[in-house]
Amino acid sequence: MTSAQVDTEKTSEEGYERGLGSRQVQMIAIGGAIGVGLFLGAGANIAKAGPSLILMYALAGAIVFFIMRALGELLLYRPVSGSFAEYSREFLGPFFGYFTGWTYWLMWVVTGMAELTAAAIYVNYWFPAVPQWVTALVFLVVLFVANLISVKLFGEIEFWFSMVKVTALIGMIVIGLGVLTFGFSSAGDTAAVSNLWAFDGFFPKGIGSSLMTLQGVMFAYLAVELVGVTAGESEDPEKTLPKAINTLPWRIALFYVGALTVILCVVKWTEFAEGVSPFVKAFAMIGIPAGAGIVNFVVLTAALSSCNSGMYSTGRMLRTLADSGEAPAVFKKLSATKTPAFGIMVSVLFMGIGVVLNYIVPEKAFGYVTSVATAAGIWTWLMILVSHVLYRRAVDAGRLPASSFPAPGGAVCSYIAIAFLLFVTGLIAYDADSRVCLYVMAGWAAALGVGWVILKGRNPQVTERREPELEKVG
Repeated sequence: MTSAQVDTEKTSEEGYERGLGSRQVQMIAIGGAIGVGLFLGAGANIAKAGPSLILMYALAGAIVFFIMRALGELLLYRPVSGSFAEYSREFLGPFFGYFTGWTYWLMWVVTGMAELTAAAIYVNYWFPAVPQWVTALVFLVVLFVANLISVKLFGEIEFWFSMVKVTALIGMIVIGLGVLTFGFSSAGDTAAVSNLWAFDGFFPKGIGSSLMTLQGVMFAYLAVELVGVTAGESEDPEKTLPKAINTLPWRIALFYVGALTVILCVVKWTEFAEGVSPFVKAFAMIGIPAGAGIVNFVVLTAALSSCNSGMYSTGRMLRTLADSGEAPAVFKKLSATKTPAFGIMVSVLFMGIGVVLNYIVPEKAFGYVTSVATAAGIWTWLMILVSHVLYRRAVDAGRLPASSFPAPGGAVCSYIAIAFLLFVTGLIAYDADSRVCLYVMAGWAAALGVGWVILKGRNPQVTERREPELEKVG
């Protein structure tokens, strides 16, 4: 391998400040698993699937754990910032690294749009006279400035955002269990575990309708892979990353399955509708003074937390692409505070499209952008899984060193997760409302294909496969 290739491989880590401690990485991992998909999107999904949504979250949660264990094995084999694109590049070839890096960037840009939309909807709860697009714009600018200052500030903001979400969700579960057990509050007379099946059964709209919610459920889990993006800025990745990944099952069981189960026991599923957070609705019906307003503040922090993470991710991914010669070299530059400021700024400008959508179609903006984000996220997850399968083959053949954090069951769970993600893609194609995202992705793929041809013509060596510099960790 040439020195130029080694230099290219190293630059993605050079200059970054390892400013994320164990406490922050843990909370980023927890916060990534609690987003607007749960707090806002669950309302529409409950209306479609009833109590069976609990089962859909549990099923999808198991698949997400398979994905994260596959990613964990790769991260401890070779921890790099912007890992998804790097592993795709290593195991599938330069084009897939290029495609995955840009698609992950797209996922976070449109997720940022969704979070800004959700945040504007939440503020509308208190200030209905303020237009959605104004609120979205204000939040966009404030988070942009915070991300430019330092990775430590990003980590600290994310820590406290996540702390608010976690504390509030645990509080909601405890209060809900109290209502069920002791019957206090205005919801006490009707709260019962039997609410899970008393109104047209556990699958009130049929199993087919329940399965159709999986695309929305998968959106709720987008961002759990953010731990992988932090690898290059974690103080002790070989210890913090496995711990963050291994705590994922209990986080999903508690925050998703547990919280939804309690809420659907306290309030019958027929009370929920699209566009209203089920948590805000439940506390309004319980009748706790200011309870709904407090929960609304919590879900607002959830949306801002995810948008904050999006700005962090997009800047890092653009820098990884630039390091590989697959994006303009200007994205490689770090600011005086060791942040990829130009990449963040360009990403924020594209997130501003969400502000425009909130101006033009405020009632449809959330649905449009979440479907595109889900499609882009599924591609990213598929690339993680396929890279893991190919890595395991290389290890079994003795071509690569084994990871210190092997996925249970080897590649078997990755195959199961791949099949599941392809099934969800089929559901998206079947649903007329969400199918539009596949058209967007087809256009995106065509644009990236043209970009690749141009890149190959201008700089052929960038598009050639190269061996990574291996650095065993753990």
